[in-house]
Amino acid sequence: RVTGKGGLARRKSIFNRHANRLSQAEKKRESAGSANGVHQGEDEEKDAPESEIGRTVYFNQPLPANAKDEEGRPLVSYKRNKIRTAKYTALSFVPKNLWLQFHNVANVYFLFIIILSAFPIFGATNPGLSAVPLIVIVVITAVKDAIEDWRRSNLDNELNNAPVHRLVDWDNVNTADEYINPWRRVKKACSRAILSASQWIGSKKKKKDGTEGKDSKSRALDGPADNESRRYSVFSQAFDDEPAAENADGDVEMTPVPSPTPGQARSGEAAAAAHADAEREDLQNDHTEPGGLSQSLQVPSADRPTSVKAAVAKRFYGSLIDPNLEAKEAARFKRDYWKSVQVGDFVRLYNEEEIPADIIVLSTSDADGACYVETKNLDGETNLKVRQALHTGRKVRRARDCERTNFRLESEPPHANLYAYSGVVRWDQHDPSSPHEPPRAMAEPVGINNMLLRGCTLRNTDWIVGIVVFTGEETKIMINSGITPSKRAQISKDLNWNVIYNFIILFFMCLIAALVQGTTWGRGNESLDYFEFGSYGGTPALNGFITFWAAVILFQNLVPISLYISLEIIRTAQAFFIYSDTFMYYEKLDYPCTPKSWNISDDVGQIEYIFSDKTGTLTQNVMEFKKCTINGIPYGEAYTEAQAGMQKRQGIDVEVEGARAREQIAHDRVEMLKSIRQIYDNPYLRDEELTFVAPDFVRDISGESGEEQKAANERFMLALALCHTVITERTPGDPPRIEFKAQSPDEAALVATARDVGFTVMGRSNEGIIINYLGVEREYTVLNTLEFNSTRKRMSAILRMPDGKIVLFCKGADSIIYSRLKRGEQLDLRRSTAEHLEMFAREGLRTLCIAQRELGEEEYQKWNIDHDLAAAAVQDREEKLEVVSDAIERELTLLGGTAIEDRLQDGVPDAIALLAQAGIKLWVLTGDKVETAINIGFSCNLLDNDMDLILLQIEEESVDAAGRELDRHLAVFNKTGSDAELKAAKKNHEPPDPTHALVVDGDSLKLCLDDRIRQKFLLLCKECRSVLCCRVSPAQKAAVVRLVKNSLDVMTLAIGDGANDVAMIQEAHVGVGIAGEEGRQAVMSSDYAIGQFRFLTRLVLVHGRWSYRRLAETIANFFYKNIVWTFALFWYQIFTNFDCSYAFDYSYILLYNLAFTSLPIIFMGILDQDVDDKVSVAVPQLYRRGIERKEWTQIKFWTYMVDGLYQSLLCFFFVYLLFEPATFNTENGRNVNDYKRVGTYIACPAVVVVNAYILLNTYRWDWFMVLISTISMLLVFFWTGVYTSFTASFTFYGTGNQVLGSLSFWAATFLIIILCLLPRFASKAIQKIYFPRDVDIVREQIRQGKFDYLRDVDPTKVSATSIVPKAESTSSSEVSKPLSKDANKEKQKRDLHVQTMSEDMRPIYPPSVAATATTHNPRSNNGSDGTDYTNHRNDSLDRIDRAFPPVSSTTHAGTPLTPAITEPFHTPRESFERPRPSFDRPRPSFDRLRSSMDRTRSSFEQSRDFTSAALLARVESSQSTGEGRQGHGASKSRHDISDGLR
Repeated sequence: RVTGKGGLARRKSIFNRHANRLSQAEKKRESAGSANGVHQGEDEEKDAPESEIGRTVYFNQPLPANAKDEEGRPLVSYKRNKIRTAKYTALSFVPKNLWLQFHNVANVYFLFIIILSAFPIFGATNPGLSAVPLIVIVVITAVKDAIEDWRRSNLDNELNNAPVHRLVDWDNVNTADEYINPWRRVKKACSRAILSASQWIGSKKKKKDGTEGKDSKSRALDGPADNESRRYSVFSQAFDDEPAAENADGDVEMTPVPSPTPGQARSGEAAAAAHADAEREDLQNDHTEPGGLSQSLQVPSADRPTSVKAAVAKRFYGSLIDPNLEAKEAARFKRDYWKSVQVGDFVRLYNEEEIPADIIVLSTSDADGACYVETKNLDGETNLKVRQALHTGRKVRRARDCERTNFRLESEPPHANLYAYSGVVRWDQHDPSSPHEPPRAMAEPVGINNMLLRGCTLRNTDWIVGIVVFTGEETKIMINSGITPSKRAQISKDLNWNVIYNFIILFFMCLIAALVQGTTWGRGNESLDYFEFGSYGGTPALNGFITFWAAVILFQNLVPISLYISLEIIRTAQAFFIYSDTFMYYEKLDYPCTPKSWNISDDVGQIEYIFSDKTGTLTQNVMEFKKCTINGIPYGEAYTEAQAGMQKRQGIDVEVEGARAREQIAHDRVEMLKSIRQIYDNPYLRDEELTFVAPDFVRDISGESGEEQKAANERFMLALALCHTVITERTPGDPPRIEFKAQSPDEAALVATARDVGFTVMGRSNEGIIINYLGVEREYTVLNTLEFNSTRKRMSAILRMPDGKIVLFCKGADSIIYSRLKRGEQLDLRRSTAEHLEMFAREGLRTLCIAQRELGEEEYQKWNIDHDLAAAAVQDREEKLEVVSDAIERELTLLGGTAIEDRLQDGVPDAIALLAQAGIKLWVLTGDKVETAINIGFSCNLLDNDMDLILLQIEEESVDAAGRELDRHLAVFNKTGSDAELKAAKKNHEPPDPTHALVVDGDSLKLCLDDRIRQKFLLLCKECRSVLCCRVSPAQKAAVVRLVKNSLDVMTLAIGDGANDVAMIQEAHVGVGIAGEEGRQAVMSSDYAIGQFRFLTRLVLVHGRWSYRRLAETIANFFYKNIVWTFALFWYQIFTNFDCSYAFDYSYILLYNLAFTSLPIIFMGILDQDVDDKVSVAVPQLYRRGIERKEWTQIKFWTYMVDGLYQSLLCFFFVYLLFEPATFNTENGRNVNDYKRVGTYIACPAVVVVNAYILLNTYRWDWFMVLISTISMLLVFFWTGVYTSFTASFTFYGTGNQVLGSLSFWAATFLIIILCLLPRFASKAIQKIYFPRDVDIVREQIRQGKFDYLRDVDPTKVSATSIVPKAESTSSSEVSKPLSKDANKEKQKRDLHVQTMSEDMRPIYPPSVAATATTHNPRSNNGSDGTDYTNHRNDSLDRIDRAFPPVSSTTHAGTPLTPAITEPFHTPRESFERPRPSFDRPRPSFDRLRSSMDRTRSSFEQSRDFTSAALLARVESSQSTGEGRQGHGASKSRHDISDGLR
């Protein structure tokens, strides 16, 4: 980055200071307090700067003496909440933009030339005219930069002026009144003036008045934010005993806000009373307020119904409200702007509002203090996250409550980690019953679950009240965003070196001129002594000095300003073509591919590494329930993208197979809907939303397979309906529409499927959850909810059933659940369920297990005591809760498993396959968990069943341990991580063999990015075809991009859709933002914006490749044509003693770059195509030249320079030799040997040669290109004839008739053209015939008609697989790599293996759970195909194999076999004793994948990270022994990734 180093250094400084603070903070904190609230460690902290120990924010407490200056102002000043991502302001634009533009060496050079031209002594004829090109290029570039930055400024203004309700008219002691210096006043006045002018212009265009057409935010800010804009509370009547009239002038109370569920909206007094009654019941007030106060909170009734009496008293958390502190009744919540929010402010936010700063939640509209936020702008996730209010702040609901609080917040300093925060609230708790007793100091820890981060959106919560802790640039999202960088194309950087080379050539040309001219004047007795009137300098030295600068002006075109003008025109046209490409238009959002940085289109053609986010970028983040297994019976039909990808690799026609499968699914869907309506006419089922297609499930739930299976199915669906934390939303209608909002889209999919089959979650009551059970409403009391986290990998709910029994339902990862099943029971069921789950996972589905346990009353009550104590702990609360939860989640009974598909965006697998064939390496950097990323990797062709997965999870939190782990994996590739290997890696652009893939989590990545071992990590990644980094923060994403970009010297592209991807997008050479349906932060920071990931292939493989090749050829031809012209002038100077006179008429010099040679080279850069767009996609290997940067090299530059030098020699000396023996006369006897007419002999052939040369280097000779080139060639003759027909041409008058009528001129012109172009023509012919490049071969094939089939194909449907021969690897490098003898033997071995073991016999996809160990295994650890390395061959599985025999694709004789489905073979099972119709029915989707179940690859089997059926079958119920031993798949508690960021 150009400007990002300072920001990086600042963040590192913050992290280092925080690290120093951690060791000192505990010593400085004192729990005791004094009456005024100042903590006792005041003297110890007096000398410690605030920035080193974090920050302490005071609320209604005076600042301590060490926190104030002499005038009583706070010593610490916090960042404003106003942010600026734009690079310019109204005042700084002109100077700053000029400063940046004149970083370009050529611009500085031409400015210098213009200054020289202003002095007549240097012989410039028209200095004003010579300044025009530079002025044009500077203005065009400035306009482009202004447009780009204006968009950023508009977004900044929209955010900074967004409305928020802030507490005013109270004393925030943490901030002083802001002083606005005069310079800032001037800047603000200019900004306001420009904003007003733009609004006035916009209003004139719209010709509309008022607020018509504005969005809600704009309308909210149209009027002044006065007292009347306050929001009033519907709770005031319930909470206050004051007269109603006081509400009009008092503080802002709770506001009637629209319900998130439209059908439940209330209005009017009845609604207010009803709402107040509900809130009165939910309020918990542990102490009464002083009787003198005008308000009182109603204490909840003691006989509130509860299903189970609490075994222990509720913990007293205390309250931040000081009962002895009287409210002034002046404060109120007033609508204000985001930019006015300060640290220490109280704010109130309402449903659907965006969070303006990093805020600690004090209270919410929910009785339990919960609120829900959408974090899409931070991590790309659209699912809701739950945040909790502080226990001690839940009574702080109104403005007057805020006035009566008395506490301080001790906070850590700002840092970049989005997933960690540490702070503590301290206050003095007064006993209401004993007001004269001294208060006791109390504290409550504050974590990330109590914080709302800027950029998130409040959902499904009426309101929250919070305090501001970080603002502006110190908020987590802004720290992660970095500074907007200025990006320059790689060719532009290389171009500076070529300009420098030309400067050196120019210097020597001018030096020669100065020496010769000075020597000539000093020698004397020369002709100039007799014919000149004297020299300008008077002395030889001064004459030489003047001649040097005159030569600079004469030869200035050696570095042509026209090159930079032309490049701007070409890049602008390319940006327009990209924007106008209808094949990259996303109709759903009405969004085309939008270039935001016009000057880096050629970089898109050199990309070697693409870094992609997952959620919202590769996937739609839409979960669909597809399959399940219940009591050993699989249900559900699906044809997944992962399955289609597997079949495509096997050579199966996926179009035919997919159509057949979809037809079957559509038929089953109709049958299922018909059957389910017969059982129960579910009013909440929407036919179009049904994703679980299983008619046999409906038949079984109706009792067709017996009561046992019916009961099992009902119990399974009831578990899905009860074990969750979703929120129910009801949309009015007949019947009302029920939708679910959940923290995880998986959870919403599970509950939605339960609804579709008749088990509908209607909502929650005060104590439980209401279920519509096949038409009958039942209430289940929720006793406890044990939430999911990444360590537990499970979630449980303990409920009291209507019959009084207590049941625990548990869902989680299959390995976790299997390790907690009751030992020795359900053996057959466990095996069959494991087989089904493995098959689901191979289809790319995300699997979960469902289990239950019945609890005795006494057992539960005893456990609940421990649970309440753990939940009340201030320290190590999470760890204690985990221990308690672990104790009850044992001895489980297996119910079944689920399979959910996270749908990819359309075309993602094909897009990734195309990019891989082009030689581009794709890395996925995601905040998701490991197992989710792995599943998506398999679904989108990043991973396949031929790869060994290296799961890099370092248990020991040390760099040394990480280094040892990296050494172990590098040894597999015979690498050590040395500098020599890194040097070799920089030169090697071949894609790695598709044998390994690397998966690394955020904690391990933090260690691997350490300076000591990052090189080893990078070399290991380079050996892997795919790299997935999981659980990474935005700063880590940028660090990975920076590591690859700087260490390997390659071109990088980052693509994402959320604000969490901004840092990565800005760090990469090219940033691409996906315009999601919600959130455009990534788009605003990107260089290109697209609607879907699949459009990236066309952007890169078509437009990027075209742009790079066009610009490379254009620049080379520009240097060439100016060498021809400039050196023709230089050769003439030899015969004029280098007096800097012109060989041509001055009009030729002006028009050479402006008219004679400009259009062909510009249109070459805009329109030239070696192959069309369809062939570019069909043969992605053509992109490899861009990766290797072979289109623009220094060799190419010097080749064109030498070619130009040769042609300049011919153009001048051919004419010189023509005239040397004798001169020529016209018909009327006039000679043509004066310098202007001889100049015409030189200039006209030179122009024709240059244009013909450019045409020769153009690939696409269509009528337009040939016409433009022909016109440019004829234009010089036309100009000569017309211009010299007028006396205004002075001594040039009549040249047209005289020269163009001379036979010698045409003879010379003809011979010069042939001799000049002959070397280039011959070299091109030899190269294309004997040393053809890929594109030459493809162009010949196009001429032969081999690509004619593409003419009628939609460009979006073109696939490389249809024309590229099927190979073992999709990489083009596999064919080009020479094979050693050992490699040949290995290949023959693999070929033999493929013949004997068909692809159907291979496991397709790994299961969804990855635990803790590493996964790399040597590839040759199992010998022959028949090795029973998985212990699959037991009696139970033999029976299944007989029922569903695997089918090999070839027999030993080589005869192809067609996969067949045999009639299932009935086998008695432990769980039933009579025939099972549900088992005997054909299940197409189940049978489709059954043939691949026989063997499992060793790299998965021997790893404890992937749960195969055989592994699950061997898992003992290690968690059910009562010994507390951790079972398989559990990992030790790990530190948060914030440890490495602080």
